[in-house]
Amino acid sequence: MNHALRLLAAVAVVIAALALAACQSGEPAEYAPTFSPVAAPTETVYVFGVHPLHNPQRLHEVFGPLMAYLSENIQGARFRLEASRNYAVYDEKLYARRFHFALPNPYQTINAVKQGYRIFGKMGDDENFRGIILVRKDSGINEIADLRGKAVSYPAPSALAATMLPQHYLHSHGLDVMRDIENRYVGSQESSIMNVYLGNVAAGATWPPPWYALSRERPELAEALEVKWQTESLPNNGLVVLPEVPAEVLEQVSRALFALHQTERGRAMLERIGLSRFEPADDATYQPVREFLVRFSAEVRPLE
Repeated sequence: MNHALRLLAAVAVVIAALALAACQSGEPAEYAPTFSPVAAPTETVYVFGVHPLHNPQRLHEVFGPLMAYLSENIQGARFRLEASRNYAVYDEKLYARRFHFALPNPYQTINAVKQGYRIFGKMGDDENFRGIILVRKDSGINEIADLRGKAVSYPAPSALAATMLPQHYLHSHGLDVMRDIENRYVGSQESSIMNVYLGNVAAGATWPPPWYALSRERPELAEALEVKWQTESLPNNGLVVLPEVPAEVLEQVSRALFALHQTERGRAMLERIGLSRFEPADDATYQPVREFLVRFSAEVRPLE
């Protein structure tokens, strides 16, 4: 009995020493993606971060089947979708390298490269990567000048298609967006659309896929709202990967994504996303985005 008590006391001392050391460290450990097994010792979990194309619930509905497909078709790997409640939270995770794979917007894609990510692909349909500005049909707003003194909604300052492109468009058509209108950043594409519908703002900016999806689900939106203006287009959202991901895994992911449009199941997943295909891309693909950002920061507002 005495031996057992002495053993328990020794264990308690060790635990207490470890806890004290942890408390005295003063700084939490920096978060980084871990390649930890789940379900089976031979499987590795890869975190796939998709930027707030939709609110978190809808993002899981749209991209969940794709994660399941990758998990089924890539041996020894399981893919977990991570949604973020807004752009600021997503940016923080992306730039801290918390995702193994990510689908950021083009502005975030360029910034992710600065943090060590590599571009390996992108969403197709570049013609859809443009901003659209919605108004109520009964608003009486016919010219851009009619927005002067009124509020305009956007998802977030760092949303390229749904914020920067519309703001640049308004600027190029005579509005000083930092003085002539009230800019309201409302957190998501759906929220920007609904703010127009509810009359909280005179106009709202988004981009085509969420507008098409939401107006199909809620016909009253299509009846009440109209796309008043649309912007130029840029290369679509990028696919990036951390260098720590094994080359053979990246190769399999690339092959699976770029072939989705060739099968019935793949086309169904792409239709859910509002996309015709994924396609290869690299750093040079996003040079037009870099050039736009230079113009935007010089003419409209500085970028953080």
